[in-house]
Amino acid sequence: MNIDVILKNLPEVSHPTQKKLSFKEKLKWTGIILVLFFILGLVPLVGLGQNALQRFELLSTILGASFGSILSLGIGPIVTASIVLQLLNGSGLMQFDLSSKEGKQRFQGLQKLLTIFFVIFESSIYVFMGGLAPAEELAGTPLFFKIELLLVFQLVLGGLIVMLMDEVTSKWGFGSGVSLFIAANVSQSLFIRLLSPLPSPSNPSIATGALPALFQSLGAGDPQTAFLQLAAIAATVVVFVIAVYVQAMKVEIPLSFGRVRGHGIRWPLQFVYTSNMPVILISALHANIQLWARLLENWGFPILGKFSGNAPVSGLVSWISPPDLLGGAIRGGLTLSTIGQGLAYMAFLIIGAIIFSWFWVQTSGMDAKSKAKEMIESGLQIPGFRRDERVLQRLLERYIGPLTIMGAIVVGFLSALADVSGTLTHGTSLLLTVMIVFRLYEDISRQHLMDMNPMLRKFMGG
Repeated sequence: MNIDVILKNLPEVSHPTQKKLSFKEKLKWTGIILVLFFILGLVPLVGLGQNALQRFELLSTILGASFGSILSLGIGPIVTASIVLQLLNGSGLMQFDLSSKEGKQRFQGLQKLLTIFFVIFESSIYVFMGGLAPAEELAGTPLFFKIELLLVFQLVLGGLIVMLMDEVTSKWGFGSGVSLFIAANVSQSLFIRLLSPLPSPSNPSIATGALPALFQSLGAGDPQTAFLQLAAIAATVVVFVIAVYVQAMKVEIPLSFGRVRGHGIRWPLQFVYTSNMPVILISALHANIQLWARLLENWGFPILGKFSGNAPVSGLVSWISPPDLLGGAIRGGLTLSTIGQGLAYMAFLIIGAIIFSWFWVQTSGMDAKSKAKEMIESGLQIPGFRRDERVLQRLLERYIGPLTIMGAIVVGFLSALADVSGTLTHGTSLLLTVMIVFRLYEDISRQHLMDMNPMLRKFMGG
């Protein structure tokens, strides 16, 4: 069967009939999807006995997943499919003409097809390799295999629901479902880690939330624990402020309207040119390496490294896992090995961010050629030059290449810095959330400032 026939018959969320959706309409659909996401995250898998994945709290946060629920896959299959397609396109094994409507549709169709494949594949891996399995006492019985199939079916169903929810958000709401689900998961985790008065699972004598734990420690005369909690809060605030500042940095290129003399605009290019997608991709890659390392160790092939409890202690997985350098310094347990591990993790994130940023620019229509074509079609040109797409392209190449690399380096470094400084939630996910929320704020301010409620417009700075 022709692949194009399959792509045309994949399940799809229809586009809005109106050319531009109102702020209220987008807010409504974004709210519905967000509420549905939290509700489905509370729906347990029927027949689940062993949940070996529940120890991967970091993995679930980055993947927008809730292990043990119908949303155990989260955005993993969507992001993995995007990584594979970007690698194929960047290596030249597959070529997509993303400047044409047909090329974009083919790319999106193949990404959806790959997503469905990874939904089925990851569901099978999670269940048949023991990550999410029936009760141990049923092992060896016919019922065990039937429950395994039931678990796979539920995971596949949840994965397809997430895929369609992402598409609804992209077409009817704000931003994308991938970004929305990550921000929702991280915000929930941050809220709990900051304010929860409930006892910590690892240390029942102290609260889970940093603020209650800080006051408890001060009251109990434990300055070291109080200092650790204060350092975590301070590190979170510092990363938040720096991330917002970096997001606000931009380069503005002066352009003029060729047919209207004396009128022009400044075309902004963000310093973090590729925004949050490359960070999402490198985070998903890191999370998948951790997951596979754990599964391979369980199968008796620890080729990626070994774990002691939830902490990696050897192999590749230990060198790309962030140590708490700030906490180690406060406790007096900082060693050269720990510092080396921190530097290796930093190098992994920076190099990964550069690679994925470069691929993202080439595959998402953000390269100089595509941007020049977009500007020419908008009637823009460089003041003092003739209206020529090649002239614009050469100008943009001077900016886009360096911004792609420098922005990726800064994002990778900031993400690693957040991780090794012991922020309240995983540093990469915290940085992602700041970038997602800031970009969402910018998009809403630019597109819907005039059609929102006056009070909300004033809050948004309008």
